[in-house]
Amino acid sequence: MIHDAHHPHGHDLSSGAVGGISIPDSALCRAITEFVRDTETELLFNHSSRVFFFGAIAGQQRGLTFNPELLYAATMFHDVGLMPSHSSTDRRFEVDGADAARDFLTGHGVDPSDIEKVWTGIALHTTPGVPEFMHPVIALTTAGVEMDVLGLTYDRYPDDVRKAVVAAFPRTARFKEDIIQAFYEGIKHKPDTTFGNVKADVIADKEPHFHRGNFCSVIRGSHWHA
Repeated sequence: MIHDAHHPHGHDLSSGAVGGISIPDSALCRAITEFVRDTETELLFNHSSRVFFFGAIAGQQRGLTFNPELLYAATMFHDVGLMPSHSSTDRRFEVDGADAARDFLTGHGVDPSDIEKVWTGIALHTTPGVPEFMHPVIALTTAGVEMDVLGLTYDRYPDDVRKAVVAAFPRTARFKEDIIQAFYEGIKHKPDTTFGNVKADVIADKEPHFHRGNFCSVIRGSHWHA
């Protein structure tokens, strides 16, 4: 049963699991919920919660074995680096979020090898084509993100499952634009960190005159003579 007596936004989660998945009822996961609730906007909290469900359901569909607590940690922390309280001036927001998760989990006595899985899942969640071949916690974090933000696997989820997840953790009326704006607000002060990754598209979308780094230009402009 999905249950969190301290759920921040009043969702009724008492009706049972969604798609056979429940938020783990553990002290660690309750602490994660409270931390992320207090750190993120409602938009990002609900998004991250949906990412957990979509990722875990994808794990069921693929027949993967995974620790749901670790997946919950990775999915719930994956966008924490967008928040000013956890945003560096010169590192990718994915790394900021991964570091925040590492600090949090270390403080709760989680095994370092498990923390590394969570760290990597967060750090790589915007790097398509790689996480799917890695540990299930890493693969499923990206799977959840790709479903909720990009809709890449939309048709692999039954209508009733999608509706149940969204009913519990609603998408805003303009979620597509709202999430793009949230990405922009979290990274606009450090555009150089988007070199070589998808978030450069976010900066370019919001700043038409943004000149993104070019891989070939870097090669040609290096100090090598040939």
